[in-house]
Amino acid sequence: MSLNATSLPARQPGRELPSELPPNAGRAAAGVAIVLVAQLMIVLDATVVNVALPRIDDDLGFGPASLSWVLNAYTLAFGGLLLLGGRLGDVFGRLKVFEIGLAVFTLGSALGGLAQTPGQLVAARTFQGVGAALAAPSVLALLTTSAPDEAARNRALALFGAVSSGGASIGLILGGLLTDVGSWRWTLFINVPIGLAVILLAPRFVTETPRRPGRFDVVGALTATGGAVALVWTLIGTPEHGWVSTRTVVGFAVGVALLAVLARTELRHPHPLVQPRLVRDRNRVGALAVMALLLGANLSMFFLVVQYVQGVLGFGPLMAGVAFLPFSLGIFATSRVTPALIGRVGPRAMMLAGTGTLALAYAWLSTIGTGDTYLAAVFGPMALAGIASALTFMPVTVIVLSGVEPEHAGSASGLLQTTQQLGGAVGVGVIVSVYATGAVPGQLVPGMAAAFLTSATFAALALVVTALVIRTRRPATAEAGAAGDELVEAVAAEAA
Repeated sequence: MSLNATSLPARQPGRELPSELPPNAGRAAAGVAIVLVAQLMIVLDATVVNVALPRIDDDLGFGPASLSWVLNAYTLAFGGLLLLGGRLGDVFGRLKVFEIGLAVFTLGSALGGLAQTPGQLVAARTFQGVGAALAAPSVLALLTTSAPDEAARNRALALFGAVSSGGASIGLILGGLLTDVGSWRWTLFINVPIGLAVILLAPRFVTETPRRPGRFDVVGALTATGGAVALVWTLIGTPEHGWVSTRTVVGFAVGVALLAVLARTELRHPHPLVQPRLVRDRNRVGALAVMALLLGANLSMFFLVVQYVQGVLGFGPLMAGVAFLPFSLGIFATSRVTPALIGRVGPRAMMLAGTGTLALAYAWLSTIGTGDTYLAAVFGPMALAGIASALTFMPVTVIVLSGVEPEHAGSASGLLQTTQQLGGAVGVGVIVSVYATGAVPGQLVPGMAAAFLTSATFAALALVVTALVIRTRRPATAEAGAAGDELVEAVAAEAA
């Protein structure tokens, strides 16, 4: 999320700017830096192991489909417990829960680096996800409370946006570098000294937030996580067991039953993880569905392209990370103009253009073959996918957070993040299952065409949802800028 100049206090004629820093400016700056380092570590971990997946497979003996659990174990635990982590921070204090979450995350990183079997690594990644779910919701609140004044708070929020958006790209390159010069295990071990440093320094430089006593929606958290895990586990196993096997039918039934319990719980609980009123707006529900579909398609692309550039094109881990720069640069360049575009054409038009373009990009990737080169087969569609993603993500975020009362802004933001994590995990489960069904032992390409076409189908479904469900008026440019500032203020106020 970005801030523009309208959110900064204007200098009044004849009014002198402060010549001295606030007394606690040094401590506050250190606190902001410490929290941002933790945020970067959490964001990095969603992608840092991606380029190491082939080495992990060689070392521990994962199969084509089960290898995706290295990614999904983290995102499922993270997404399923994210809302509960936010509520725990409200009740016990953000700093305390932040520290506990980082401790769990750091321990999970150490255990993952020491893993000797696939099960041990997946369990460690799950542990990391639990820690991230506890720590991540507190980051924004601790940033806003650590800043000594309005200008410092705005700078902290801008840095938060930069860290969050750039972390995925940094993770890919860092993961490749660590794997190349050392071992895939260092993609996990690197978190240990950083995590310990943040845990030791945070109490000295970061201020605790006020507590808000209340009840926990434990049933909601458990059923959200359990339902998502059951569905992904079932989808990944379908190539081996079949769509009508007992395992598949029971797995789907359990997943649906748990999600039904979740819906019933949220309607009755006095402090639900998901405010029912937030999912009664058709625009918001449609935007959340679009976000889930796009994250599923994009994370699947990360998984598949890593296999292709290393297994077919012969790239090393570092070059595999660099190979994703067209996607990242496409997002970065386009995000510079999306605030102006949303004011001119409105969020719905941008989403239509973005989802349609993304479908074309993945259809293009489905044509890759063993005789292709990186520039001919991968560079173009990845750059196009980055541009398309940037056109879509901001308007989706605006729609999800628009019209939300300040007291529910944190819940809406948490709902969006949870949708991103769980949508990505389910999407990877579906598309990797398709890939494994068409895979030929010893060959990587045969299953990829169908897998990328499935990603294109996800994007096409997002286009259909946008066309049929989203109904928004085109905002004026000035109104769009004001709305963006109000969204930032609402999220920050709720988090604090």
